[in-house]
Amino acid sequence: MVSVTEQTPKRASRRKFNTGFDRFSGLYLWALFIIVFGIWVPNEFLTTSTLHSVAAQQAVTGMVALAVLIPLSAGLYDLSVGATANLSGILTVVLLNNNHWGVVPAILAGIVCGMAVGVVNSIVIVKLGVNSFIATLGMSSILSAMLVIVSSNSQPLPPTSTAWNNFTQTTIAGFQIVVLYLIILGFILWWLLAHTPIGRYLYAVGGNTEAARLSGVRINRWSTCSLLLSATIAGLAGVMFSSLNGPSLNFGPTLLLPAFAAAFLGSTQLTPGRFNVWGTLLAIYVLATGVQGLQLVSGASWLSDMFNGVALIVAVALSIKRSPSVLAQRVRARLRRGGPPPPGGEPGSAVPGELDAEAVAAPGATASSRAGSGPS
Repeated sequence: MVSVTEQTPKRASRRKFNTGFDRFSGLYLWALFIIVFGIWVPNEFLTTSTLHSVAAQQAVTGMVALAVLIPLSAGLYDLSVGATANLSGILTVVLLNNNHWGVVPAILAGIVCGMAVGVVNSIVIVKLGVNSFIATLGMSSILSAMLVIVSSNSQPLPPTSTAWNNFTQTTIAGFQIVVLYLIILGFILWWLLAHTPIGRYLYAVGGNTEAARLSGVRINRWSTCSLLLSATIAGLAGVMFSSLNGPSLNFGPTLLLPAFAAAFLGSTQLTPGRFNVWGTLLAIYVLATGVQGLQLVSGASWLSDMFNGVALIVAVALSIKRSPSVLAQRVRARLRRGGPPPPGGEPGSAVPGELDAEAVAAPGATASSRAGSGPS
């Protein structure tokens, strides 16, 4: 029989050679893309113009991914973020061109438009109890119809205001300022989710709704907040897209797939088993680097949709597979420290008492199974 003292050096040795692949596989994949395409097409891929272009173009997609991330943390889907972004962006342009609004009031109107969509979504999902997947899918169709009405079914012209263009195209250290906006938004949401009770409540609701309810968490309140915040961020992202790339009547749907792919892939990174801000942003740029490299090699227009679709399927599969094991590791760690297993430690359990959001929040698995249902 091997003693505990004889096992300790072996455990220490295993920890010493841990590569962290379970948490940082995205970084390894990113490095692989850079090396492969850097060797394959070095004159086109390894350039500062490619770096600045990818950073700026993916900044808006990153914002939409963060918008998706919030309701996913609470166990809800918001499929209307793309249409919300599109409507907010076009509304802002129409107010600038046709109604001669100032840049700041028009931008605020676009953001308020997004907030209004969030209010309607929360009423339908939280108050009426409609499935969040169905409700936001239907809302997406309604917003597409409203987009035609607002734009008079014609492509708006780009505003000529210098302030409008400078809103996202001013450069800082060679990068367009929209990249800085993404970083600031990321820090704000990271702080809310990781260092405030707001994040603990959202993760608790998404991880184990019944345990959260029995622990006194106000399910409806935090579900409503997640939908409002998601739509508001989507509205802001739509305004920035229109300023950065010019108005478009169909850019919204193109942002939805990479946003969800990044959110689910991000849940396997840095903090596996939990939707998190930095994992999501890492996934955005890993996917964008792969797409950019493939497009430089072949030039095929279908590569982006193909790559992001495959990435979404793989990411969801990995997040569902990994989350239960992550939860089990947390339970074992609690037991090794001499404490009791955390409430909600087993899937589906509803344990009254103090809620341990760290234990119950395993969104990669639970959000996938529960996000389609409205909160009760």
